[in-house]
Amino acid sequence: MKFIFDAHLDLSMNAMEWNRDLRKTVQQIREQETGMTDLPDRGKGTVSFPALREGNLGLFVATLIARYVKAINPLPGWNSPEQAWAQTQGQLAWYRAMERGGELFQIKTATALSNHLSGWASDASQIPLGYILSLEGADSIVSMEHLELAYEAGLRAIGPAHYGPGTYAFGTDSEGGIGTKGRDLLKEITSFKLILDATHLCDQSFWETLACYEGPIWASHSMCRALVPNKRQFDDDQIKSLLERDSVIGMAFDAWMLYPNWQRGITQPNESKVSLETIANHIDHICQLAGNSKHVMIGSDLDGGFGKEQCPHDIDTIADLQKLDLILSTRGYSQADIENILSKNGISFLMKNLPQ
Repeated sequence: MKFIFDAHLDLSMNAMEWNRDLRKTVQQIREQETGMTDLPDRGKGTVSFPALREGNLGLFVATLIARYVKAINPLPGWNSPEQAWAQTQGQLAWYRAMERGGELFQIKTATALSNHLSGWASDASQIPLGYILSLEGADSIVSMEHLELAYEAGLRAIGPAHYGPGTYAFGTDSEGGIGTKGRDLLKEITSFKLILDATHLCDQSFWETLACYEGPIWASHSMCRALVPNKRQFDDDQIKSLLERDSVIGMAFDAWMLYPNWQRGITQPNESKVSLETIANHIDHICQLAGNSKHVMIGSDLDGGFGKEQCPHDIDTIADLQKLDLILSTRGYSQADIENILSKNGISFLMKNLPQ
């Protein structure tokens, strides 16, 4: 069973807002949510600590996420950056509690990453799950002093925007550039040598960011617009620009990003034949553009506001990511290629760009 690195999991959101105890099995969490209707994915979650271990997912990027919404943004979120900041601090407190309980280990440096991987290979049952801390959407960064506090707490990757118009950039389903505040943020990201996550940047903000930011950049959970014509995805020119920057792009498992004209709450995974083969189609597309297998990783986003009702139908829990091994092998990928995609590309990027 191959080792898997997942570049995007909203664990603290599930724990703190969905009220899921991720130490339980997926089935136990589902049973606990029987009859609940406040969220569409109740009883349909796919992620827990036992499931991660079952799937040999010993390393992942775990997020802080709290969207500040301006008056012009109709999406749900916090009404001030300070409230959003406080929410991320609550999420951080949960990660710390899981660390104290021996469930998680925060990785801040390349040395710590190397040691964690060695320990996992030696005896995975005896060490905590390893995570790198990321911030999805920067609107909770009230000031650059807050960014420094986040870095000191172990933040190592950051996305300037999420959905809608933001303080530092325009995100998914909006249009606009990064402006002065966005450029100031990019300067600070550079000074802290953080990884910039291009996921969720609208087209204009994406191109303006690449024009003025020279540090490490990846896309933790993005797919291909050539296969699914939606601006949440990257078009081929964007993908090629990321390839030129030696970036890696994580494959997301949200069905509406995988299949054209998916309708949330209406289309069912088996109706549109959304499966792990669909993920492989997006992997194929990027590998063909790159001419190799070195720029794709997994960024599943599983339980990122959706569950079994809105992910490939052949996934019951996150442990089923292991099925990609056979799927890619059947398509002619070598074992080295498959290991690149499932873990080594993302790990190599981290080893190169984390502090030593």
